[in-house]
Amino acid sequence: MSFSAELRLEADHIYQAIFNHPFVKGIGEGNVPKEALIHYVSQDFEYLTAFVRIYAAAITKCENREEMAVFNEGISFVLNSEIHPHNNFCEVAGVKYEDLHHEPLAPTASHYIKHMMTVAHTGSLGEIIAVLLPCPWTYLEIGQKLIKDINLEPTHPFYEWITFYGAEKVNSSTQWYCDKLDELAAQASEEERAKMKDHFIKSCELEYLFWDMAYKQEKWLFPKTETLI
Repeated sequence: MSFSAELRLEADHIYQAIFNHPFVKGIGEGNVPKEALIHYVSQDFEYLTAFVRIYAAAITKCENREEMAVFNEGISFVLNSEIHPHNNFCEVAGVKYEDLHHEPLAPTASHYIKHMMTVAHTGSLGEIIAVLLPCPWTYLEIGQKLIKDINLEPTHPFYEWITFYGAEKVNSSTQWYCDKLDELAAQASEEERAKMKDHFIKSCELEYLFWDMAYKQEKWLFPKTETLI
């Protein structure tokens, strides 16, 4: 069994929890509260901005241009393509994406970003791939599962979102990250492989918590308040 397959197997209970989360199930049922959709997009915009920086950090640790090109394509995908599923959520919520107010990072989103950024600046290329992989991998499987499980028609409210993440493009890029992780894990020490595993499992759990954060519209309990002088 490959290293990435071992990670997927160990994290299966988290994947199953994600599939069964009310936000994700609501996407399949075409029924997610408007406020949850808006909170998700607001938080995911900031999360994906950080993801671009993770890709950029990975480029500095690549050994050849072929590897660099993949992460560069990832940057382009986030900046130019992932606005599409955001627009789908906004359309269902009845708001314009360009008019959406981007709120401060919620506690869970803030923690997830700091988790990835720490690994990006202190870890190896293998560690960076391990920490970022749960994001595209869980979304790919969500999209594929929904396409398989529901009678998906173009009239479905979240048709664009589901088909975007269940598409072959996401599948091929995710497979490249899995293959590269397997290659790097084969060359890594036991200590580094243990770190890769730890980063991956934590990111999987934070993926679940991100859905939960959006669904519950999580905010700081004691936000900053302006002092009037």
